[in-house]
Amino acid sequence: MKPAPEYRPEDYPTPPAAERIFGERLPLAEAYHRSLATDGFTRGFIGPRELPRLWDRHILNCAVIAEAMPEGCSVADIGSGAGLPGIPLAIARPDLRMWLIEPLLKRSVYLRSVVEELHLDNVQVIRGRAEEKSVRSAVAPVDVVTSRAVAPLGKLTRWSLPLARRGGAMIAMKGSSVGEEIERDAADIRNAGGEKPEILHVGEGLLEQPTTLVRIRRHAERAR
Repeated sequence: MKPAPEYRPEDYPTPPAAERIFGERLPLAEAYHRSLATDGFTRGFIGPRELPRLWDRHILNCAVIAEAMPEGCSVADIGSGAGLPGIPLAIARPDLRMWLIEPLLKRSVYLRSVVEELHLDNVQVIRGRAEEKSVRSAVAPVDVVTSRAVAPLGKLTRWSLPLARRGGAMIAMKGSSVGEEIERDAADIRNAGGEKPEILHVGEGLLEQPTTLVRIRRHAERAR
């Protein structure tokens, strides 16, 4: 493993938006930032060029998706990696019940250590892939399935919607080309039982660059 860099808080000042987003749970977000910048870097989850951008590009960018989450809902984060978006979301919204789904051992071990160290009682870590029957039986059905940079939209829909309850939704972080993905993968979305996709922008007034989401609801009724 790479040696951990010296962590000096003054090198990574907490943005004013972080306090508005996390409120009294800001110390947990700061502890997670420190973990990503040290342990996450050492384990190879975070590259050196990302260290100065951890707050804006990663933690806050993920936390604002809380705006799209209903009160008290259950959420599965598939392909959670180093905990993005699941950990920032769980910190910002302790009312949510979270499952972090991650297939790789070293990442799932890291996620469990973060959950334990931050005492995130609303979070469970599941090692596996979203499409595996064992994962679906352990997690599904949830109200919302979320993800970040996991797969093209069509494939992502096939993995996500089976975990969502009927009438639930997948809410995925996407880039500016999401409209093209929606058009390209329309057939896959329909075949997976998805309704018409919606494009959402969250974090406006908080982030310099708002986060783009696509929300696809699962049909409430079985197709006849």
